[in-house]
Amino acid sequence: MAQSLDILARILHSPTFPADNVEREKLRTLAGLREADAKPDAMGGRELARLVFRDHPYALRQSGEKDTLAALTRADLAGFYAAHYAARDAVVAMIGDVSRQRAELIAEQLTQGLPKAAALQPALPPVAALSDPVVRELEHPSAQAHIYLGAPGVKRSDADYFPLWVGNYILGGGGFNSRLTAEVREKRGLSYSVYSYFSPYEQLGTFQVGLQTRKDQADEALRVTRATLAQFIAEGPTAKELEGAKQNIVGGFPLRIDSNRKILDYLAVIGFYRLPLDYLEQFPIQVQAVTAEQIREAFARRIDPDKMVTVIVGGAHAK
Repeated sequence: MAQSLDILARILHSPTFPADNVEREKLRTLAGLREADAKPDAMGGRELARLVFRDHPYALRQSGEKDTLAALTRADLAGFYAAHYAARDAVVAMIGDVSRQRAELIAEQLTQGLPKAAALQPALPPVAALSDPVVRELEHPSAQAHIYLGAPGVKRSDADYFPLWVGNYILGGGGFNSRLTAEVREKRGLSYSVYSYFSPYEQLGTFQVGLQTRKDQADEALRVTRATLAQFIAEGPTAKELEGAKQNIVGGFPLRIDSNRKILDYLAVIGFYRLPLDYLEQFPIQVQAVTAEQIREAFARRIDPDKMVTVIVGGAHAK
């Protein structure tokens, strides 16, 4: 392990950004972007983010855009490293047969060669609420219509996090146990798969609903999806739905932390978002404490079904 840590420390402290490697990664990423831009799911996701977040940085793809990526230079990477990599901001997550004392020594080894304090970065601006509904249709020769609805949702640190998390499990995050699946797939056969989820970030991340359906069923599938969402926001879950969701979430929670890899991922999130250190212990307790009224109120505060972005890729009207 000592040799591996030494190599990692040298990479962190003195990256060289070889020009050949930079160009190779640029070409690889550009090829991936061109491939993604031809796929209806990638097209829909990109357009949804652009319309939900508008001029906010969250509207940009993590991998970059073709024009900015093509112009990227080795000097840009070196400048970003100098501006953003600092011991002050480092989060080191580790798991394994290591004592607290040894863990602290490893963390010190990995961070001591970083600048003690890079320039303070401006805070991310808040995400503005949507003032009006937006509908965008994109042409694509796919056999099905890909439909996405979205809006700004929740921060990782929000007090509404657990009511929204449990509520979304009932709405569209619980697979065959979700209300959207029951209404769109089981009762009407309009889609094989329909889902919803929140992506919590430092600022408001995306609330998204998605499905695929036959092009001639797109209007009906969208109508049922919107009606189901609006009813859930207005009324909240039933007592039976809430009890079933809690049982499934809490009962399945051990599977979320059944490997070192999964626990390490959670530790990284806890460190990055400065969550309480007992977050994993508190997770099932917080879930059990959620009430139906908290879910209804949280969704009503966060999501306005009449002010959402709708993106349809390959629909009957997208010509």
